[in-house]
Formats: sequence, C-alpha cells, structure tokens
Amino acid sequence: MRVLKSRDMAPVWTLIALSLFFSVASSSFFSLENFNNILNQIAVLAIMGTGTTFVLLTAQIDLSIATMATLGGVVAAFFTATMPLPQPLPILVALLVTILLGLINGWGTAYLGIPSFMVTLAMSLIASGLSLYLTKGRVIFKIPPLAMTLGSGRIGPVKWLVIVAAVTLLIGHVVLKYTRFGRYVYMTGANPHAADLAGVNTRYIIAVVMAISGLTGGIAGVVSLGRLASAQPTGLDSLLIDTIGAVVLGGTSLFGGIGGIPQTIVGLLILGVLRNGLDQISVNIYLKVFVTGVILLAALIFNIVFAGKKEQ
Repeated sequence: MRVLKSRDMAPVWTLIALSLFFSVASSSFFSLENFNNILNQIAVLAIMGTGTTFVLLTAQIDLSIATMATLGGVVAAFFTATMPLPQPLPILVALLVTILLGLINGWGTAYLGIPSFMVTLAMSLIASGLSLYLTKGRVIFKIPPLAMTLGSGRIGPVKWLVIVAAVTLLIGHVVLKYTRFGRYVYMTGANPHAADLAGVNTRYIIAVVMAISGLTGGIAGVVSLGRLASAQPTGLDSLLIDTIGAVVLGGTSLFGGIGGIPQTIVGLLILGVLRNGLDQISVNIYLKVFVTGVILLAALIFNIVFAGKKEQ
C-alpha cells in the first residue's frame, strides 16, 4: 500500500480547515442542501478539470480549454438555431470541433515543437474569435433539448450536471489509474526521455491528451448551455484560472508526473467550499475576489512550499 506523504495530505488538511472555519462562521454552511449547492457550482469546473489533469500530468498546459468550452456551447446552439439538424447532431458537431482544435494544439506542441503555452494561447484567441463570429456578439437562446436536460434536469435531488461531472471524473480516473495509456501519461510527464527509451510514443501521448482536453471543454460547454439556458459569446472564458487553479491546488504538479483525478477532486472541493463559504459569511462583494486570491495563494504556499515540491 502506498504511504501518503505530506504533499498528498496538505490539500486535504486545507479542505478540512476551510470546512471547519465556514461551519463555525455560518450556521447554514454545514448542511446537505448547501453541499449539494457546492457540487452544482463546481460541476462544470470538474468536467474541464478532468482534461486539464491529463494535460498537466504530461508537463504541458492548455490555456484554450475555457474558450473552447464557450465555443462548444456556441456551435451546438448555432446549429440548433440556424439549421434543421436532427438532435443530438448539433452537440456531436460541437464536440468534434473542440476535439479537432485540441488535436491541433497537440500537433503544434508534440510534432512542431511549439511550447504548449504559446499554441494554446493562440488557440484561445481562435476559439474566442469563432464564438464571436457565430453569435455576432449576441446571445443565442435556442439550444439543444439534450443540453437543457443535462444542464438543468434532475434525477431526484441530484442534477444531471453533477452526474455528468462525476462520470467524467470517474472515466478520467479509470483511464489514468488502470490503463496502459494512463501509465504512459505519467511516464511522459515524469521523464519524457526515459519514456522514449522505453518505447513510449510521447508525441502521440501529448497529442491525445490535448484532444481529451478539447473534448472535456466541449462537454462543459454543452452542459453549460442548459445551465444558462443560452449560448453567450464569452460565457465560460473566465473559468480558465479556476480550472487550472483547482487542479494545482489538489496536488497535481505543473511539472508533470505527479497527481491525478482524486487530487483534482480535492482541489475542486477546496475552491467550491471557499467560494460558497465566502458567500455564506457575506464578504463584501468588492473584496470577494481579493480575499479569494489571498486565501488561494496561502493554500498554494501551504500545499507546495511547506509540503515540499518533491519528497524522497
């Protein structure tokens, strides 16, 4: 059995500390209803965070996932509103578009040698530009029925949005933990030269994880259509920092080879508890972003510096 190190436990202690603080500070925080609210609030981030986890584990980064999520929703709504395509074909087209853009990111990074930071930064502009072009800067209100169900529908007290997020995380965990491809992802991030010598096609692995990131961005965009009941040209663009921040907060390394889906789940819960808790204690709206940033920075220092970047 693998022994947990302080690096593994630091995010968990951060989550426990935040939960205890907000439970004491607010009488309404520690309740089943509020926990359900937190899950609803982090569901879209969880879908995007799954793809981001794959990318970071290979020591790459995807700065386009949020704008690709926006584009995925826009494409699905655009084809629903302008063309008599049978459902759920508009959704499938949207996912194919984001997968293709993810593959272009992977091709540029793995086969042309362009740093993923630069390729995905350019792709974020491309995706954002396409969203603006398709919407002409306006909001599209006609969306696929399946997207409405996935974004706003429920099974009992649980939203389909949360179920989609849970299934996405579960599939990501199974792939990383129990498949050869998952082992190759870790090998590529930990030591690409050694992985190449061992016969791993690291270029292919990087290209595929970028495509996975594009796919999860597309899924997030589609379910967000139902959650917002509309497609907006910049709807999810602001989620980039939250997505990467949640994955890193959970313990997945920016330098590759360390982390995974369980760590991402902890990071998502830290971010969700923090945002929800600040609402519960009525922090001044003009200070909320500042306070969130300070607490997240403190959590990162605790998780990385005091726990140690690498432990023997």
